[in-house]
Amino acid sequence: MASEDVAPPPQKQRRSIVRELVETAVLTVAIFLLVRVAVQNFKVEGDSMLPNMHNGEYILVNKVDYYFESPSRGDIIVFKAVPAGQPYRDFIKRVIGLPGDVVKVRNQTVYINGHLLHEPYHHFPINYTFGPERVPKDDYFVLGDHRNDSYDSSKWPTPWLPRSDIIGKAWIAYWPLDDARLIEAPSYKG
Repeated sequence: MASEDVAPPPQKQRRSIVRELVETAVLTVAIFLLVRVAVQNFKVEGDSMLPNMHNGEYILVNKVDYYFESPSRGDIIVFKAVPAGQPYRDFIKRVIGLPGDVVKVRNQTVYINGHLLHEPYHHFPINYTFGPERVPKDDYFVLGDHRNDSYDSSKWPTPWLPRSDIIGKAWIAYWPLDDARLIEAPSYKG
């Protein structure tokens, strides 16, 4: 009988199985933690982002991009609602004003640094005024797409969203399946 046909002793088999189980468990936990650091799911609550995002819609939030780059105008972001006085909730809004921008809302239109902001996505007309005010360094000015039905920078006691409160960028809408899509920021050129 050849030596390779001999079965290992039962104790060695048990150790091998235990080792494989431990390795699998460690790998599973590592993958889970990596995914939680990089991605977060989020449920849209309310109508503040109509018509682009709907109440009850589920999205994935990319938490990694903003480690390497700053939020851009037009990005839809999820953030801790600290400036809204609700620090234990997360909100979803669109980035409109960047650090250093002068933001003004007049005649149903947003102006950035004195220039009309041509917003290529559909949103509801605005029935209020704001500013002009300069966005402080490391802060952002955010609005919902359904401007009149959105508790956002235009209505908060202090209108600025600190960079440190931003969780990440809306990335993929995945539920309901009929609305599944990549969420892309608009181009403001032209």
